[in-house]
Amino acid sequence: TGDTPAAERTRFARAPADILITTPESLFLLLTSAGREALRGIDTVILDEVHAIAGTKRGAHLALSLERLDALLAKPAQRIGLSATVRPIEDVAGWICPSRPATIVCPPSHKQWDLRIEVPVDDMAALADGTGGGPGGGEVSGSAAGAEAQSSIWPHIDERLVDIIDAHRATIIFANSRRLAERITSRINDIAADRGALAPIAAAHHGSVSRERRSVIEEDLKAGRLPAVVATSSLELGIDMGAVDVVIQVQTPPSVASGLQRVGRAGHQVGATSRGIIFPKFRGDLVTCTVVAERMLAGQIEALRIPRNPLDVLAQQIVAMLAMADSAGEEWTVDECLALARRAAPFTGLTRGVLESVLDLLSGRYPSDDFASLKPRIVWDRTTGILSGRPGAQRLAVTSGGTIPDRGLFGVFMVGEKGSRVGELDEEMVYESRVGEVIALGASSWRIEQITHDRVLVSPAPGQPGRLPFWHGDALARPAELGEAVGAFVRTVAHGKKADVTERLAAAGLDERAASNLTAYIDEQREATGQLPDDRTLLVERFRDELGDWRVVIHSPYGAAVHAPWALAIAARIRETTGLDPQVMHADDGIVLRLPDTEGDEQVRAVIATIILEPEDVERVVTDSVTGSALFASRFREAAARALLLPRRHPGKRSPLWQQRQRSAHLLEAVAGYPSFPIVLETVRECLQDVYDVPALVRLTERIRSGEVTIVEVETATPSPFARSLLFGYVASFLYEGDAPLAERRAQALTLDATLLAELLGTPELRDLLDPLALDEVEAELQHLTADRRARDIEDAADLLRILGPLSDDDALARGIDPAWLLELCSARRAIGVRWPGGSGGMVTAAIEDAARLRDALGVVLPPGVPIEFCEPVADPVGDLVHRFARTHGPFDTAALAHAIGLAPAVAELAMQRLAASGRVIGGQFRPGGKGHEWCEPEVLRRIRRRSVARLRHEAEPVAGVAFAEFLLGWQQVAEAGQSPNRGGADAVLAVIEQLAGVALPASAWEAAILPARVRGYHPGMLDELTTAGEVIWWGTGQMARGDGLIAIAPADLADSIRPSSAPIDEDADELDALVLTVLDGSGGYFFRDISDRVGTLGERIVDDTRLDTVLWSLTWRGFLTNDSWAGLRTRSGGTQAKARVPQRRGRIALPRRVGPPTAAGRWSALPATDMSAERRATQAADSL
Repeated sequence: TGDTPAAERTRFARAPADILITTPESLFLLLTSAGREALRGIDTVILDEVHAIAGTKRGAHLALSLERLDALLAKPAQRIGLSATVRPIEDVAGWICPSRPATIVCPPSHKQWDLRIEVPVDDMAALADGTGGGPGGGEVSGSAAGAEAQSSIWPHIDERLVDIIDAHRATIIFANSRRLAERITSRINDIAADRGALAPIAAAHHGSVSRERRSVIEEDLKAGRLPAVVATSSLELGIDMGAVDVVIQVQTPPSVASGLQRVGRAGHQVGATSRGIIFPKFRGDLVTCTVVAERMLAGQIEALRIPRNPLDVLAQQIVAMLAMADSAGEEWTVDECLALARRAAPFTGLTRGVLESVLDLLSGRYPSDDFASLKPRIVWDRTTGILSGRPGAQRLAVTSGGTIPDRGLFGVFMVGEKGSRVGELDEEMVYESRVGEVIALGASSWRIEQITHDRVLVSPAPGQPGRLPFWHGDALARPAELGEAVGAFVRTVAHGKKADVTERLAAAGLDERAASNLTAYIDEQREATGQLPDDRTLLVERFRDELGDWRVVIHSPYGAAVHAPWALAIAARIRETTGLDPQVMHADDGIVLRLPDTEGDEQVRAVIATIILEPEDVERVVTDSVTGSALFASRFREAAARALLLPRRHPGKRSPLWQQRQRSAHLLEAVAGYPSFPIVLETVRECLQDVYDVPALVRLTERIRSGEVTIVEVETATPSPFARSLLFGYVASFLYEGDAPLAERRAQALTLDATLLAELLGTPELRDLLDPLALDEVEAELQHLTADRRARDIEDAADLLRILGPLSDDDALARGIDPAWLLELCSARRAIGVRWPGGSGGMVTAAIEDAARLRDALGVVLPPGVPIEFCEPVADPVGDLVHRFARTHGPFDTAALAHAIGLAPAVAELAMQRLAASGRVIGGQFRPGGKGHEWCEPEVLRRIRRRSVARLRHEAEPVAGVAFAEFLLGWQQVAEAGQSPNRGGADAVLAVIEQLAGVALPASAWEAAILPARVRGYHPGMLDELTTAGEVIWWGTGQMARGDGLIAIAPADLADSIRPSSAPIDEDADELDALVLTVLDGSGGYFFRDISDRVGTLGERIVDDTRLDTVLWSLTWRGFLTNDSWAGLRTRSGGTQAKARVPQRRGRIALPRRVGPPTAAGRWSALPATDMSAERRATQAADSL
């Protein structure tokens, strides 16, 4: 699993176990690493609790992983699925074995259930005790605006919970949220303490409590040391909790299947009776509890829905699969990818066209140049149909893979010694917390000692009351199937004989108080409205609130998955037909609308008329409406991350949710005009099929049209009993509406004409505010002319063609692109050579994706052999080229744009006006010393302004040396004496190098002291992996005694921005120095023997190996050369040497191979000259540190 230490993973790869118990995510990691070789002997795969995963994207991800596993094996593995609560069983059997016959083993169940529903008060609507307010209150009485409940049921429930715990040895209490679990735990421990308990009687158990803490809680319950555990779904599946006497469920279980799994934790032995008690929170909840209990006793589990063709999951798995194929020397074609995907149940209906759209996305063929910032992950040779992964694809898939959304949670750790993990907190909770506050987590109190950028450090605060934490999560909607059953139950109870109803409620397990509360609730509703909402009748209730505004409540039992899309469609139709902008809220029991006060009720009747939808229009109206919702924005962010379009920037570290939202908002803005973009399609599919139940809404509207379901309108003076429960949720929904993230409230965004606004308010002269040097720096970075942004290999060259557009040979050389790379890209049909009409004309090399764009915008003649896919017309070729120019330049005028691209001035001006109207460029006067009207891309202008401001800031006053030293050790995560560092693996080495980028230290110290003190289990192979892959670069800054020297290391993309310029070679320097530099200048790197041969050819003499080795290292210590290996440094400084492999004897005599001295191992290359100022280098180094 993700908690398995690296040493155990390595041990498994070397000596595979007979039985491997793992998670879907860890199986994916094994398949996407060298560890997959250890899986080749698998013959059976057992999928436990298969119902919990088959209906999710996690299940789709696993289905593809299982097909990838079968592709490794000599014959497909036998698959066995296990579940006690699954329906329809035939569909899940088909999910397990979609292309093979499956045998279903389903013996009749003789499980005994003892299920009760208890209400601890006589009347839930008239409570005498409590502090009031909250969803636990009996009802929301008083004003129509949803005033606080007059009392609370919680004190009564809490007292009863303690009574039950005291009467049993082991009790599990289930809650539907982490926050509620923490609250119940805190309250019952307080009650137990008041009764004389010497220790807490319960502990909270949920996903935000650390794994170690959860294990302790589980063992304490099994051993009898802890009487009770308050859990969420974390204890619902697969964990042996020993002999549990009774299970308590507070509030209706999320589903019938969930209720069975939870109550089944009690009496978890063959022949034993499972005892469960359900406590409803309010009278509306009591109705649902009763129906769920009936269906639990009858075994009527909800039908599971399998996601179909989740494209984000498919994209991620394709990247992982191709990355591993490259390393294994395998080749994949489009047809082979399609065949593998179709063998997985969620993708059996995948068409070739849809697959190709995903491959287009991954290979960099986008519908517009606005997507240039998205880096391609694979290479698709359209001529041969061969697919391959780009460098870095494997690391990307491993570090950013999986399907569980990143919520940006803060880890909570103990201060001091080992810093053991306590749990995790929601980002918003942390932002509202301060150092010194006491918080409760897992039934313990903790004092906050420090809040860093990615963790909260705490110390125990026993006996002190703590603030209860909260987490934001997705609420589970009532399934439509269960909703229909709720409606049928209300109808039967309302119209049934009293004796029959009493008997039915008793059979469902309701105690006397519960039964009387339920019948009173239904009777009061019927008295208030004259009609009850049920499975055949929908009730539309309207009344005025205390402000005079109309409230319209649509009472329907069909669940939030049906009501949410219905509410979207209703709101859209109200805006279209009446011009009103209603506030709309949906819940499991209906929809609430708030309308402004109007004279008469004609407009209200018009609004009510919009409720009825035509079945044929439902999907279209919902699709049009959902793309502007907060749900769409959040699901798009998660889908883009799964598809590896928004990878984690720092794997292993917390990624702030606001930053994720910001990156997602930029991407969503770019794709807004392209509804066929695969991730947009996937987000719409997910909203309509996985989150919403649009098919159920269509069926409901068909039943309304046929008259099978009728709609009854009533007007009341005050909200009815059913309406009060809904109104409380309405208030909770809109109370903090203003805190919703801007990126996820796009539907409510106000569009302003920026030009008119500037005329009204006036615009400051930016010419006087922007710093010329800052502008030049930003423009050089945008053009990739700075040392840190130049191309390092052929893949960088391909990216620059896509980002900057066509480049001449001179332009390419200025950006570090070897002409040979361009030729190779052209021969692979990843680029084309064309004649450029702009600038000084001549031949340029363009990315193959630009072919149709250049032809249609500029009339460029394409060379023969361009694949047909790249000749298809694009939507706005001129706009794409113009916007690309704006994104990659500082402020410019129309004449400069027209000349650079080769457009007529009038065409260029018209294109700029269109971009300005859509907000993609800004007009004004920007460039210091410039004249006339200019244009600038908004993000470019923001960068220039930030850089200008930064140049004016003063340095902060320095702290004392001792404080700085203490800070430095913590900041660099140096392990204390005798302790092991927190971080481990090659990613940790890369993180250390990034932080110490450019710091010169003795070569011997890097592996003897620096890295081992910061990286757990460090060994030389970790550094070798990064240097050989070109992810880090090292250079010398001075020679020391005994072969040692000062060495600086940096990530490849930072190296040139912090590396100092090398001193020029003296005129009287050794001739061999100049020959070596001549050989290595501009090359991709040579081994020692290649350098020797070439130097000998140039100098027309044989070069002595010892002397050449001396010259290489002399140039290295002076900063002219580097090497892609650390082996030579180890040899010179006496570090760890890898053992040489003994050559295996062949069938014939092998020719001797000429190699250089051990100190010259690896490939040598010349470091490019840097033209960055010392001040800029210092700034970059400070940023890294």
